[in-house]
Amino acid sequence: MASSIKFNPKKFHRDQLKFHFFLTFLSIFMALPIIFIFNHAFKPFTELFAYPPTFFVKAPTLENFRLLANFSAESGMPLTRYVFNSLYVTTMVIILTMLVSSLAAFALSKLDFKGKETFNKINTLALMFVPIAVAIPRFIIIVNMGIFNTYWAHIIPLLAMPIGIFLLKQFMDQIPNDVIEAAKIDGASNLRIYWSIMLPLVKPALVTVAILTFQASWANVESSTIFMDQESIRTLPFYLDTLISQSGNIVAGAGLAAVAGLIMFVPNLILFIILQNKVMNSMAHTGIK
Repeated sequence: MASSIKFNPKKFHRDQLKFHFFLTFLSIFMALPIIFIFNHAFKPFTELFAYPPTFFVKAPTLENFRLLANFSAESGMPLTRYVFNSLYVTTMVIILTMLVSSLAAFALSKLDFKGKETFNKINTLALMFVPIAVAIPRFIIIVNMGIFNTYWAHIIPLLAMPIGIFLLKQFMDQIPNDVIEAAKIDGASNLRIYWSIMLPLVKPALVTVAILTFQASWANVESSTIFMDQESIRTLPFYLDTLISQSGNIVAGAGLAAVAGLIMFVPNLILFIILQNKVMNSMAHTGIK
């Protein structure tokens, strides 16, 4: 019987070269769109009009960023207002979604109540629907709640995050019920168990939910388009989404679109780099060691 070959992951082996070459090529291929956006954002008009087009920028400039600020000023609403709206909405959505999702996951995982399995099935079913599929019901609800043209119209629709509840519930399901029973014997209430025991154990999953929520909220255009008509409370993605049509110049608009893509992408990259270890832990560990 042939013995299997084992490699020490901490030491390099020549048989690993093919995997390194493949992963290097794949990484470069996947990085090409990002490199393209960075190059295009800093290209002057002469290079944007150049034929044949060039991939790498030869004379970097901040002209496209200046044009972005000018277009915003000409529209009567400064760019900083859109940035503030996006930051405020995204921060509120992250905090409230983590709270709502973790409470719901705790109830579905560790508490016994009538209709528990029904709620689990509803949440699983909701994973199959994209937000735009329920845009009309959301619009009707928001109008009837009286929050049309308010920040809450941005925030409330994003609080229902099935993937966040699902991920946290799966994480909590792996925590032994003996831990909960021991805490109850010591006199801890459900709220104390949730706050002092469950949340510390599911921190990696909470970080993952925070990143997913950030991505959903930061790039959300739907709420500004459907749920409001006041420019002062619309967010940055909505404004950036209209740049090409506002510029009146396809080439100049392409440069502005690259700047917009860069602005929307960089915060996601920074957040992931800072929190990547927590994200990896949420995929590899259960929270109990």
